[in-house]
Amino acid sequence: MKIKELREKNSGELNRILVEKKEIIRKIRFDIASKQVKNTKDLGKAKKDIARILTIIKES
Repeated sequence: MKIKELREKNSGELNRILVEKKEIIRKIRFDIASKQVKNTKDLGKAKKDIARILTIIKES
């Protein structure tokens, strides 16, 4: 997600998205460990999204 899109959301929506992204990271890690996923770039993208969300939450 883009930072501009995230800034338009309220804290409740940001927390919901944060939980979803953490769940995605957990799923990707298990898939990588079981060698079901070859593309590990999705893990980095999810981590960056989490960092963006946490930054916006701390700014508020």
